[in-house]
Amino acid sequence: MLINSEEDIMQLVYRDEWMMNILREVSTLELPDWWVCAGFVRSKIWDTLHGFTERTPLADVDVVYFDPSNIDEQIEKQLENTLNQMNPHVPWSVKNQARMHVINNNPPYSSSTDAISKFPETVTALGLKVDQHDKLVLTAPCGIEDVLEMIVRPSPFYLDYEDRIAIYEKRLEQKRFQERWPKVRQ
Repeated sequence: MLINSEEDIMQLVYRDEWMMNILREVSTLELPDWWVCAGFVRSKIWDTLHGFTERTPLADVDVVYFDPSNIDEQIEKQLENTLNQMNPHVPWSVKNQARMHVINNNPPYSSSTDAISKFPETVTALGLKVDQHDKLVLTAPCGIEDVLEMIVRPSPFYLDYEDRIAIYEKRLEQKRFQERWPKVRQ
């Protein structure tokens, strides 16, 4: 299947019952500025571009939201527990991006999309959600070109400082994208 646009990505996900169920489950939490992001989106695109008939297993399903009014990490754990009760077969990871800048040693984020723009790779800086009308919404603050062309590059935020490039390079070693998706270039 050819994927050339944001609309193509959304149609691809819309036809994936498993992904849509996850997005709908997360939407029931009614979190502020929420997204299911990173490998959840990237892996679907790359699996499709590689012609895989089976989904590449995900280490986790990243749920991000932005709530500066309550940055207690225990809330995130409670939300993970709630999602686990809804769907125990998903490796949920929930993070409030209003506190993650401290963990990542970055300047404060202004929103979830701002935080996503500061993910290490452009191909991972993607998020999806459903709106109140069950319509898919995509955020791609670093664009979709790299994920569609299967080129892994550091996000602009990671190009700014040498220590961030080292983090990016270490992630590439750990992720081993080309072992799973041989058409991927770095």
